[in-house]
Amino acid sequence: MTRRPNAAVWLCTAAGLLAYLVLPWYAIQDTSWYEALPQIFSAGDAANGLLQALWQGRPWLCLGLAGLALCAVGAAMRPGRSQGRWLLAGGLTGALGLALAGFTVGARGWSIAALNNLLGELSVNQFGIGAGGFVAVTALILLAAFGLARLGFFRGDLFVSGAVVGCAVLMILFIAYPVGKALAGAFINEDGHWSVQAFAERILTARIWGLGCLGGGASCGVAWNTLLLALLTAAGTTLLGTLMALMAERGSKRWQGPLRVIALLPIITPPFVVGLGLILLFGRAGVVNQALETWFGIPATRWFYGLPGILTAQLFAFTPIAFMIMRGVVQGIAPSLEEAAQMLRADRRRTFFTVTLPLLKPGLANAFLVGFIESIADFGNPVVVGGQYSVLSTDIFFAIVGAQYDQGRAASLAWVLTLFALAVFALQRRVLGKRNFTTVSGKGDAGIPMPLPDGVRRTTYAIALPWIVFTVVVYLFAFAGGFVQTWGRDYTLTLNHFRTAFSLEWGQFGLVWAGTAWNSLWTTLKLAGISAPITAAIGLLIAWLLARNEFKRQGAFEFAALLAFAIPGTVLGVSYILAFNVPPLELTGTGLIIVLCFMFRNLPVGVRAGTAAFKQLDRSLDEASLMLRASTAQTLFRVVLPLLKPALVAALVYSFVRAMTTVSAVIFLVTAENELATTYIIGRVGNGDYGVALAYCTVLIVLMSVAIALIQLLVGERKLGRRKAPAHQGHHKMEQLA
Repeated sequence: MTRRPNAAVWLCTAAGLLAYLVLPWYAIQDTSWYEALPQIFSAGDAANGLLQALWQGRPWLCLGLAGLALCAVGAAMRPGRSQGRWLLAGGLTGALGLALAGFTVGARGWSIAALNNLLGELSVNQFGIGAGGFVAVTALILLAAFGLARLGFFRGDLFVSGAVVGCAVLMILFIAYPVGKALAGAFINEDGHWSVQAFAERILTARIWGLGCLGGGASCGVAWNTLLLALLTAAGTTLLGTLMALMAERGSKRWQGPLRVIALLPIITPPFVVGLGLILLFGRAGVVNQALETWFGIPATRWFYGLPGILTAQLFAFTPIAFMIMRGVVQGIAPSLEEAAQMLRADRRRTFFTVTLPLLKPGLANAFLVGFIESIADFGNPVVVGGQYSVLSTDIFFAIVGAQYDQGRAASLAWVLTLFALAVFALQRRVLGKRNFTTVSGKGDAGIPMPLPDGVRRTTYAIALPWIVFTVVVYLFAFAGGFVQTWGRDYTLTLNHFRTAFSLEWGQFGLVWAGTAWNSLWTTLKLAGISAPITAAIGLLIAWLLARNEFKRQGAFEFAALLAFAIPGTVLGVSYILAFNVPPLELTGTGLIIVLCFMFRNLPVGVRAGTAAFKQLDRSLDEASLMLRASTAQTLFRVVLPLLKPALVAALVYSFVRAMTTVSAVIFLVTAENELATTYIIGRVGNGDYGVALAYCTVLIVLMSVAIALIQLLVGERKLGRRKAPAHQGHHKMEQLA
């Protein structure tokens, strides 16, 4: 038991009260919160919450003060159910009161027309929430969560209760609310009224569900196209990622370094670069078609555009995700289990298929799920190499930005994607069920990892090595364009494209960043660097809550964490504009909205990687720490987190590089002040300046490779205390044991 059981309660209460006194309550346009600090005691818009409530005509802010006062009464009590009732009442009164006022009172008075008709015009208004409002509302939400814990929920653990409630509020606010606002458009008819019939007419069409391709027609509906592509991509990426993970962890040591670098190349590259490389190889004027026509007289066609092209591009793009997930799972398999099977006369092949492979099931299921959801939400690859093969994400994009601007149809298509994601999520849970896959326990494990059986090793090398060579070839073609004058006409080697983007000059006042790409590069690095650690931390925290705690609506909580992946990035970006363009969250045009989009778009990978890793950790590790009087937070950070280093690396790397290379989710959110690397590259491609675009991509790859190496160095490897086989003995010793 802690000596000061109410310390966290008092801390949150004090933080909420101080937020009313020493911070500006509202966000002032073109002014940061610290620049507004000198004005908090003035009569202007930057005044603190207390002045806004009492002297500037905004009495609804007193609800937060009332809630904090109730919580202060509760904080003075001994821990128990009585204290819990005070904390819950105060937290809910303050948080819900401020939230209700925030969504009903906007920059022009009432935000809801019905209130304007019912109560008359409001003489005052309010802006978006600022630093003071954010801290106060956060404190009130945590106090309400502490109240639930004192009432007996979450086993009375303040940390678990605060984590569950806090993460739930974040997902509601930044995933469910904007996405729900966008999806609601499917039920709005042409007259602007709610109509279920309008939704049915939009979603039950041949364009979506048609089966014309089975009867000799031109094509099937976009839903079936998307489903077929997603299943093929998920199966292919899971297979390739698993084989690469086995090569990296159980294969020859000489392959490990190059394999990890090459396997990560596609994920640190903007998607249209891979598409361009594939077009240079397999397009109508590509090297392969030209060679076939020259050598065998086969006329060049557009065979690559469509399902073959999209599938190949998605395999390139999403295999590294499966590789990172599966590598951590392969590392976590206890060699002693394999040695036990071999001591019972099982050979290496039988041990692999009866012991090793079944223990990979959590990782396989998670890798398949992530690959499926990534595929249905992918936008860049179908646009570049899709040809006439339509999928849901591209149809949604053209419904929003095309001449038709049919938001209702776009929302209806997004519903289909969400239902697909929900179905695969439910199937995964049904397959894994409540089975136990624990392989890392509190006991020592000095076993030597079993080398791959000969047949498995040959199959692994026969599939993975050609794919790696193929990857190298595609990238060589794609990035050669950055070093030649004009691709297709003048192949003279040059560095002019790099000079245009990243030149440095000495001016009158010193060094000048003269290149046109510097501004977008620094902005991208800053925003990605901010979002990546927060994304990884929240993702692993949610995974821990799901794996180590039981609470009501846990399934809905998990699906909410995956919902961002089921929505195409384009729709997520548009939904952020619709939701966060007005009070209480006026974020459009700021760097913060881009950071939030990065965070919640990439959150599911941290959740899935953490979930797969947690399934391998014995609960006795947590229980032993708690029995030694460590708090839940100490157990999480000192015992569990060091064993999650592969999942942490996967979440950090993926979050950072996806933030650096994402296109569709932020294409509508960037501004002149917050231009990103990908939007700069798209602008150059649109102008036909492929050389500068590819030169920029080369620089991005180098920078992200360095960043990944630094992440690996800072986080380190998981230490499981296992022996390593001598280089000259390991293989023969295991054969003798078999």
